[in-house]
Amino acid sequence: MELITSSKNPKLRLLLELQQKSSERRKHGLFVVEGLRELQHCIEAGYEVDTLFVCPSLLDLNDASLPECRTFELSKEVYEKVAYRGTTEGIIAEVKVRENGLEQLASRLKSESPLIVVLESVEKPGNLGAVLRSADAAGVDAVIVCDPLTDLYNPNLIRSSIGAVFTVPVAACTSEECIAFLKANKIQILTAQLQDSELYYNTPMDGPTALVMGTESTGLTNQWREAADAHIRIPMLGRLDSLNVSVSAAILMFEAVRQRGYATKT
Repeated sequence: MELITSSKNPKLRLLLELQQKSSERRKHGLFVVEGLRELQHCIEAGYEVDTLFVCPSLLDLNDASLPECRTFELSKEVYEKVAYRGTTEGIIAEVKVRENGLEQLASRLKSESPLIVVLESVEKPGNLGAVLRSADAAGVDAVIVCDPLTDLYNPNLIRSSIGAVFTVPVAACTSEECIAFLKANKIQILTAQLQDSELYYNTPMDGPTALVMGTESTGLTNQWREAADAHIRIPMLGRLDSLNVSVSAAILMFEAVRQRGYATKT
């Protein structure tokens, strides 16, 4: 295990570039996972680790089960300079990117009555990460990100999802591709919108269902409104007319859980 004692080491410069720039992630086919829990979820999801950076003073190497790959030891001082946060157990990994399209997603859908969350043009990694955490909790079969404004390997997304980006099947595609996929698989499309809509708890969600949400500022585009089998809304009893997309998604996901009777089985 080679010891790195300078933050100016070329290997660490690449690590920082992968953390900061999506163009570098695409160029090298690598992304960064920071933290033992997140890395374990990543490995369990079948991703291949390319390189590890470990800080023995923060990580007990005797207890940690690490993959076999190139591994570099960092001093605590250097680790603190390259780590995004100090509570990541002393481990950072460069992981190989893999395809996350609808073709790959279709092979991972096992349920006869899938529940899918669709997000159109969600820009903030924190919002997407929060949706993925709720999706994991609700046992959602997949999350599809349409026309994404952030890539699925953004470090802020991985951090905010606490690894749920690996525990929930995720795909990225265009809205047109997603609509065609849902129609071909006979999955009803329920769009969350205020106009021309029914209260969400009066709409059946126990069959194959896609819950579709847009951005908080502009909502969904017309192509989704026109493709929908039904429009649903969450009642707004105050003076404001919008919820954070992650809050809205959680409400709708757990209504589907309630209707499907999953909550009574645990």
